[in-house]
Amino acid sequence: MIGDNNQSIGAGRVVTVFGGSGFVGRHVVRALARDGWRVRVACRRPDLAFYLQPLGRVGQVMAVQANVRHPESIAAALQGASAAVNLVGILAETGAQKFSSVQAGGARVIAEAAKSASVDNVVHISAIGADPESRSAYGRSKAEGEAAMLAAIPSAVILRPSIIFGPEDDFFNRFATMARYFPVVPIVGADTKFQPVYVGDVAEAVAAAIAGRAKPGAVYELGGPEVKSFAELIDYVLKVAQRQRTALKLSFGVGKLMAALTQMLTKLSFGLFPKLLRMTRDQVELLKHDNVVSDAAKTEGRTLEGLGIAYPQSIEAIVPTYLYRYRKVGQYQTQRMDEGFS
Repeated sequence: MIGDNNQSIGAGRVVTVFGGSGFVGRHVVRALARDGWRVRVACRRPDLAFYLQPLGRVGQVMAVQANVRHPESIAAALQGASAAVNLVGILAETGAQKFSSVQAGGARVIAEAAKSASVDNVVHISAIGADPESRSAYGRSKAEGEAAMLAAIPSAVILRPSIIFGPEDDFFNRFATMARYFPVVPIVGADTKFQPVYVGDVAEAVAAAIAGRAKPGAVYELGGPEVKSFAELIDYVLKVAQRQRTALKLSFGVGKLMAALTQMLTKLSFGLFPKLLRMTRDQVELLKHDNVVSDAAKTEGRTLEGLGIAYPQSIEAIVPTYLYRYRKVGQYQTQRMDEGFS
């Protein structure tokens, strides 16, 4: 339910959310609608975004067609807007969806369109690991997107989350699905550290920045209250899903060989190779580095706490609410055990 106390923040003004129909987008749309913004969701398939409309009042949320490869559609989506959020991004390259065109070029197109429309209240979602010197194409493209955004809109706020979790995530759900079907769960970079952040907290960070509670031009790093290794996260998934599986720790060298094989099979199968089993060499490269909030960001207040989110949600508070369905008998597993059935 939308709180009336927050309605004066947006005051009926328009905010355009690029990529608002995705996993993070639905939570961002809800938070902005709650704050009284008229939310214009700019996405490639607005006909598939009708489910967002109940997140606001009647007529408050509207989807429009926009594609970063067509600058005129981006400009049209910003007409009459007072603010903008860029959530457009990909985790792996497929077909015409390349890091350079989506995360670097796409950010540049949106930034230039926002500048032309005199929209200087802009929030851009990047990622921890964005680095112009990164050996990962993903990391370099994220850094290029940030630079393009700040070059055109110096007041833009950059948010860099660690891995994001929530009911529709592609992290905990993916490994829980693997544990359901396979006796072994492979882990590349078992000791790599992550600081998972709840999608609802990321949405609150976006809403806070759009409301003017962030430092203009600053780069915020978003992480949850816990830092865990990749292996610890997989062990937690197996515990919550109540699956006895072997977590197989693999070296980065073996990981790159596996990634090369799955990339080749994906190409030879014309994209029909199961997404669950796909891995890219670029992802393996990313796993060589910890994905946590830096000490500099903590010292300078460029974190969730600096945006007024003092108590971010923990993994333990959220993940079991949606991973229970991966148990052998779903939500009835505990009852089954209590009754003594085997």
